[in-house]
Amino acid sequence: MGKVFLVGAGPGDIDLITVKGVKCIEQADVILYDRLINKELLEYAKEGVELIYCGKLPDYHTLKQETINRFLVKHALKGKVVTRLKGGDPFVYGRGGEEAEALSKHGIPFEVVPGITSGIAAPAYAGIPVTHRELSSTFAFVTGHRKEGEEEELRWESLAKGIDTLAIYMGVKNLPYICSMLQKYGREKETPVALVHWGTTQTQQTVTGTLETIVDEVKKAEIQNPSMIVVGEVVNLRSKLKWFETSEDPHVTKTVVSAL
Repeated sequence: MGKVFLVGAGPGDIDLITVKGVKCIEQADVILYDRLINKELLEYAKEGVELIYCGKLPDYHTLKQETINRFLVKHALKGKVVTRLKGGDPFVYGRGGEEAEALSKHGIPFEVVPGITSGIAAPAYAGIPVTHRELSSTFAFVTGHRKEGEEEELRWESLAKGIDTLAIYMGVKNLPYICSMLQKYGREKETPVALVHWGTTQTQQTVTGTLETIVDEVKKAEIQNPSMIVVGEVVNLRSKLKWFETSEDPHVTKTVVSAL
């Protein structure tokens, strides 16, 4: 029997993958990779490796999750080393937990290799620390997908009242709803908000505003996915701490990510 590595490739900058992640790419017989990974990482793969593209766009999946699970199981049962290469961290909105469950069900050995998630990296590259001694002692990762019902209402109430900084994934489409819900449950309309588009890459673009104005600012800038939404007072630090988008330092490498 083979083995599966569930590897976080990081947020886009090729240098942000872990050393262990690179080793998993190098030894793989089969690599299943997502849309948002930096394709240059595949250059670490050995000759003859089988590459399987599993890319997902909003509302369109090249491969369904169940199919990906079956591929992982099938190749591992053939005795192959399989690397599942996922953007960010496999256990942070990467459905890595579901893949691990499928492998466990079939008795297939696996390892999880954590990656740097965009909820921390994208704000950092935009000059926004998600925690700060004076401004933010709590932060939360939030999915921006909308769900109807009472449970959804309670969730937004807790986020609005109990967390200093929110890092919201996959939320561009629902940005008006997100802003309205946070204000409904107590966040001031002047609360700072930033959207970081293609964070950590050469095409990174950051738009800032408030819960009241950010929707219009995003429309003006024509910001789309993939983007990280950051809500909280720490966004105001960007004016002093931004370093990446305006850097002319030759030691600051700006990576291009090509999306299939």
